[in-house]
Amino acid sequence: MAIGFLARSRIVAPPGWTRWLVPPAALSIHLSIGQAYAWSVFKTPLEKTMHLSGTQSGLPFQLGIVMLGLSAAFGGTLVEKNGPRWAMFVATVCFGAGFLVSALGVATGQFWLVVVGYGGIGGIGLGIGYISPVSTLIKWFPDRPGMATGIAIMGFGGGALIASPWSSAMLGTAPTTGDIATAFLIHGIVYAVFMTMGVLIVRVPAEVWKPRGFEPKAVQAKAMISAGNVSAANALKTPQFWCLWIVLCLNVTAGIGILEKAAPMIGDFFKNTSTPVGTAAAAGFVAMLSLTNMLGRFVWSSTSDLVGRKNIYRFYLGVGALLYLVIALTTNSSKVLFVLCAMLILSFYGGGFATLPAYLKDLFGNYQVGAIHGRLLTAWSVAGVLGPLIVDGIADSEKSAGKSGPDLYATSFYIMIALLVVGFIANEFVRPVKEKFHEPVGVDQVGSEAW
Repeated sequence: MAIGFLARSRIVAPPGWTRWLVPPAALSIHLSIGQAYAWSVFKTPLEKTMHLSGTQSGLPFQLGIVMLGLSAAFGGTLVEKNGPRWAMFVATVCFGAGFLVSALGVATGQFWLVVVGYGGIGGIGLGIGYISPVSTLIKWFPDRPGMATGIAIMGFGGGALIASPWSSAMLGTAPTTGDIATAFLIHGIVYAVFMTMGVLIVRVPAEVWKPRGFEPKAVQAKAMISAGNVSAANALKTPQFWCLWIVLCLNVTAGIGILEKAAPMIGDFFKNTSTPVGTAAAAGFVAMLSLTNMLGRFVWSSTSDLVGRKNIYRFYLGVGALLYLVIALTTNSSKVLFVLCAMLILSFYGGGFATLPAYLKDLFGNYQVGAIHGRLLTAWSVAGVLGPLIVDGIADSEKSAGKSGPDLYATSFYIMIALLVVGFIANEFVRPVKEKFHEPVGVDQVGSEAW
């Protein structure tokens, strides 16, 4: 019965069903799994109650990001084959179960269970959940794919805005292991219920459906939009896939380098000035970055529908490099300038994620775009390790050498500039995919659109 309920054939939308129900279904998943960005709320309580180092307390998050990329890569084809309801259900079970296993680990004093639960099991939920609505949204919104995926992926960026204050309120000022275990338990249950709403709502369009007034041939006439479909296996053989892998990896590395160390970074920058940044102000800075990360996913990806995917990535990478240069050259001379530059960089970080599925759809067609997206997210796994490694490692090294303030980050910022320039160049090499990689016309293509 459960298998039948989850089957793709059971979720074909009836005539007259509105496509605008799909973005809320996707948001129910992405707002939930976006809690990952609020993991830092649990770091200090875990360190104090379970006697962990900062590196140890970060392991669940790091493993979660690695598993996100791996599960998206290996599960992408299954998502395309079985449909969005199946994928959302798997994500719900794994993400909720990850919190429950973590609660058991804290309650019993076994931190390895927290790593396995939140990072391993929950990380699978992150990856499958992240890609679960993407190809469905593109099929429902072929006329505005950037806007559609931006709405959903905006939820992942904004999940921390809900999770951070909620988790902090549950933990209180001096949390015990019982408080942390209870918080994990409640998180697992509440998120599972909320994500189930998406499981129940989501639908796929009928084979012959298209938006009123939409003409696929007019869209395909644009230079960077393919008229053919490419399989996930063939996509790996194209230079376009690997150019975009580099673009995503380096754009994410540049953004996550700030995001992961935002609070201590702004504190270090202005520590020796006449206007140091306190703990509350640093927390506000983190919240502002989360907000721009979220808004950038919708604003910039929607803009890409107008200016084109290649142009918007030129903007992300080129302007991002200039913003890093401004911070590096002005150091701590202006707090407002530092905050504005950081916020814009994080908006490009979020926008890069949200625009990517539409870029892939333009190049590779609708066929297996979710599977291709999943494979490309391995770049996120690499960047999730690379960005913090660069920023944290150099800052620790400079501090050991007796440096302080902006000097702790100058070298890493120049490295980020170089990486963004390389990403800009990689984006310039993206061209329409050659016909030899296209699937034959008329073959049975699971998940493709028939117009």
